[in-house]
Amino acid sequence: MMGVQGMTLGVIFGNRDFFPDGLVAEARKDLLEVLAGMGVAVVALTPEQTKLGAVETWQHAVLCGNLLREAKQRIDGVLICLPNFGDEKGIADALRLSELTCPILVQACPDDLDHFGLERRRDSFCGKISACNNLRQYGLKFTLTRDHTVAIKSDRFREDLVEFLAVCRVVKGLRRVRIGAVGARPNAFNTTRYSEKLLEAAGISVNTIDLSEVFGQAAEIGSADRRVVERIDSIKAYADSSAAPDESMLRMAKFAVVIDGWMEELGLTATAIQCWSSMQKNYGVNVCTIMSMMSEQMLPSACEVDIAGVVSMYALQLASGRPSALVDWNNNYGNDPDKCVFFHCGNWAKDFLPDIRIGTAPILGTVLGEANTVGALAGRTPAGPVTFGRVSTDDTSGIIRAYVGEGQFTDDPLDTFGTKAVVAVPRLPELMRYICRNGFEHHAAMTGAHCAGAVTEGLGNYLGWEILNHG
Repeated sequence: MMGVQGMTLGVIFGNRDFFPDGLVAEARKDLLEVLAGMGVAVVALTPEQTKLGAVETWQHAVLCGNLLREAKQRIDGVLICLPNFGDEKGIADALRLSELTCPILVQACPDDLDHFGLERRRDSFCGKISACNNLRQYGLKFTLTRDHTVAIKSDRFREDLVEFLAVCRVVKGLRRVRIGAVGARPNAFNTTRYSEKLLEAAGISVNTIDLSEVFGQAAEIGSADRRVVERIDSIKAYADSSAAPDESMLRMAKFAVVIDGWMEELGLTATAIQCWSSMQKNYGVNVCTIMSMMSEQMLPSACEVDIAGVVSMYALQLASGRPSALVDWNNNYGNDPDKCVFFHCGNWAKDFLPDIRIGTAPILGTVLGEANTVGALAGRTPAGPVTFGRVSTDDTSGIIRAYVGEGQFTDDPLDTFGTKAVVAVPRLPELMRYICRNGFEHHAAMTGAHCAGAVTEGLGNYLGWEILNHG
C-alpha cells in the first residue's frame, strides 16, 4: 500500500469497567490484525500492563503516556479506538502525558441492532462525543472518521486509515523539511516571492546557494569524473536523449553532481532552481531533466525559485506517496469552462510522462537561443486522477494560505510542445475567481492521485494554515 509500509501508530484502546470486557478484547485483536496487514507498526499497552491493554484510570494513563513518549521519535500518529463508551478522561490524560504533537484519529465501534442487551451493548456512539469533548478541552487537535461509528474490519475504516496515514505524512514531513533555493528568483517573476520567516515558523527551513557557486564548482569537475559519467548514463536511461548534444549532456551531468553534493551536505529534501535566464546565458542548458529526475526520486524540484511552489509539491507528494510536479494554470481548453491545460517547458517527473524525451524550450529559445535550452522535457500526461494545490505565504496578513482540489487528466486532443496535460476540474471558473481574487500565484502543484482530503486535514487542522478545498 503506497506510503503506508513502515509507518508507526500509537494505539489507545478505551474502556469502561461496566461494559463487557469481551468487546475490548475483540477490538484489540481485530485492529492489530488490520494494521499488521497494512504493514503499520503499533505502539500500545499490552494486556499484561493494564486490564485488556486499555486505558480507563489515571494509573493506566500514566503507563500509556510514558510508553508513547518513549517512542515519540518513531510514532507518526495516534489512533484512539473505542470498542465501548470508553473513559474519556483517561484517554485525554494519556495523550497529554505522551507530549506527542502528531495527528490523532478517533474511531468508535458501531452497535448492532440485534445486540442491545448488557452482553454486547457498546454506547461508543455516545462515548466518541465525550472523548472528543475532552480532547478539545485539553487543546488537542484530532481527526474524525467519515462515519461517526465504523466497524474495524470494514473497507470504509480501512480507507479512513489510509487517508489518516497520509495526513500523518504531510504533517510530519512539512514540520521538518529543509529546502534549497538555487539562485535568485527571475526578476520578472514577483509571483514567486515568499516569506522565509513564515515558513521557518512552520518548521520549513530554506537554504540558499548562488548560481555562480554552482557554475564555478561545475567548471572544476573533469569530464571523465566517475560521477559525471555515471550521471550521463542515468540520464540516458531515464529519457530519450537522442536529440541532446554530448556537450549539453555533460553540462547537465556536472550541474547534477554539484547539486547532489550540496543537498547531501545540508540535508535538503527539495529544491527550487532559477531555471532562466542566467542558466541559459551563462551555462548553456536547461536543467529541467535533472529537476525531473530529482522529483521522480521523491526529492521535488520546482522551477523559477518558487519555494512556496515546491512546498506545495512536497505536501502533495507526502499525501499521495507519488511524485509531484509544478505546473502553470496555462490555457483554456476551447469552449469547455471546466477544462484547462497544465503546462511547463518542462521539468515534470517521469511519473507523468510515459513518452518522456529530452528536447528544447521553444519559448525561451526565441530570446535565449534554442541551442541553449537543451534539457527541457517533452511529453503528455495520459488520462487519470489528479490532485492540484498551492501554498502561498501571505506576508501582509502574516499567515500561510493554501487551496487544494481534485480533477481528472483527460485524453482530449492537445497539439503543443513541452510537458502538458488536459485537466477537467468541476466548477473551474469558480476556482479561477478564487485564485485571482485572493492573489494566488499562476503556479500550482499536481500529483497523479486523489488526496485533497488528506492535504486539507494536514495543512488546515494540524498546521493551522488557511486552506480551501475546492469541492
